Amino acid sequence: MESFNEYHLDPEQFLFLKIFQDNWQIIRDEFTYFIQNASEEELKFTYDVLGPKNKTIKTKGNSKYSAFGILFQGLFIEKYIKKHQIQYPDFGSEDASAKALLLREKYFPHLTQVIEKVNFEHDEIIRNAYFGTFHPGLDIKLHVNYNPHMNRGYLGLIVPEGDVAMKICHEQLYWHEGQIMVLDHSYPHCPHNYTNYDRTVLVIDFFKPDRPREQVMQFEKEQVIQRMEDNPYSLGVFGKSDKAEIEDFIKYGLAHQLEWDKAL
Repeated sequence: MESFNEYHLDPEQFLFLKIFQDNWQIIRDEFTYFIQNASEEELKFTYDVLGPKNKTIKTKGNSKYSAFGILFQGLFIEKYIKKHQIQYPDFGSEDASAKALLLREKYFPHLTQVIEKVNFEHDEIIRNAYFGTFHPGLDIKLHVNYNPHMNRGYLGLIVPEGDVAMKICHEQLYWHEGQIMVLDHSYPHCPHNYTNYDRTVLVIDFFKPDRPREQVMQFEKEQVIQRMEDNPYSLGVFGKSDKAEIEDFIKYGLAHQLEWDKAL
């Protein structure tokens, strides 16, 4: 029987996540259809614009991680781009927003419906929803995600057999297709993929239900302002506070990672 603790949480206590799990195959099919059928132009735009970019978290060697999503800080991507007036090297804010809307509606209608249903019934509890892929050989440096107002769910979509795992504190946890893992990412953690295949999950960030909603909304607002000032392409997901302390590397036997300096 699986055991849980303060950083590895029982997903069954978060009933609103069940609809994601019930629809995991459809969500996976939308992802794979997009990857296999999108044009080169659509793929480039997606990874350039719809993917949160990180300047703080490091990896061993060249980056082997890719991500893109449709919901950030409670807003669908096209609304988020427009609200923050994000300017890209090849696109203005209005153009990027319009293209993002077309892609979301074309390729991810069912995921959109799931998010809308949960947020309508649970007071906008889902904050971020994006696909995260670990490519073969990925090894991410120990870090924290300073989001004390949120938990992070991972819905397993494509999970190869072998050593693809999340080290968090002194534990090593594994993803499974069709199942949700929930973590408190404010604890030090570092994932890896030592297999020869991609691993893809749907990342689902959600407000901690036991915290006053007005309080967490205000924290998110202030945090996003700071993160967007530091890096507008982070989409508010990552920030400078994501670094782990040197003492954590030593505590968890990962001092060798201190030499890694490639940006994720």
